[in-house]
Amino acid sequence: MNTNSRTLDRVIPSVATSDGAGVKLRRSIGNQRGLYLDPFLMLDEFGTDNPGDYIAGFPSHPHRGFETVTYMLDGRMQHRDHLGNVGDLGPGSVQWMTAGRGVIHSEMPLQESGRMRGFQLWINLPSAEKMKPASWRDIPAQEIPVLELPQGGRVKVIAGTAQVGDRALMGPINTTAQPLSTNPLYFDLDLPAGTYFEHALPADHTAFAYAYEGSVVVGEGVAARELPTQAAGVLSPGERVVIKAGPLGARLILLAGKALREPIAQYGPFVMNTREEIEQAIRDYQNDVLIKAA
Repeated sequence: MNTNSRTLDRVIPSVATSDGAGVKLRRSIGNQRGLYLDPFLMLDEFGTDNPGDYIAGFPSHPHRGFETVTYMLDGRMQHRDHLGNVGDLGPGSVQWMTAGRGVIHSEMPLQESGRMRGFQLWINLPSAEKMKPASWRDIPAQEIPVLELPQGGRVKVIAGTAQVGDRALMGPINTTAQPLSTNPLYFDLDLPAGTYFEHALPADHTAFAYAYEGSVVVGEGVAARELPTQAAGVLSPGERVVIKAGPLGARLILLAGKALREPIAQYGPFVMNTREEIEQAIRDYQNDVLIKAA
């Protein structure tokens, strides 16, 4: 076994909850106060065929101090914000929004029936960037590169660069031209039964995997450990990860990011460094200063 290979250090099970106007979802990272995985603040998985579980959507609400990443697997949602931006998210698309010093937005279904499935991830911003202007980017499915794997299967590269053998593909987020402070990597893996995926990870990055279909084993040899479905598997320190799909194959997301190692103060949709900054964010929202400053 390679001593630089990461192992499954701990498991954060997802718990059933709701958010917005009653959208049913499962939350792993962030399901308890302070249950962060620096720089990741929260991971929600939503998925249902019942429109009653999602039709009310996420009406207008504020954010400050972090980034939200919405990845749609099935269904359609529409983003609207107080800056006048409107964007439609369809199957396979991604929205990467930097709330910065403030944004008020809504995320509402563009369907009345059928399946709605995907993820929303919250990534912290360093203190020096928490008050920068808000921005967002919609990335349609066709702009997300897909790397075919030698044993079969594939990896969709949302953020960072995937390299397998002599082939490398860079995702649309965190490019060399537009690097992000957390240097995120975000892969969506589709692995046939019994196949392996091996990839380098920066040693200074926190990393986790989340299997949303099938099962996977993380690590090699005696250190190999199964990751339950619908749970965040926190990876130990190391420079590479080896993942094996279970007997029914697997679909999973793999994420890594540079830890900020800064204090975190959170009150709902506001994530800052101190209680005083949170109190200021609340006042700014109540007094419409958040809107004017964004």
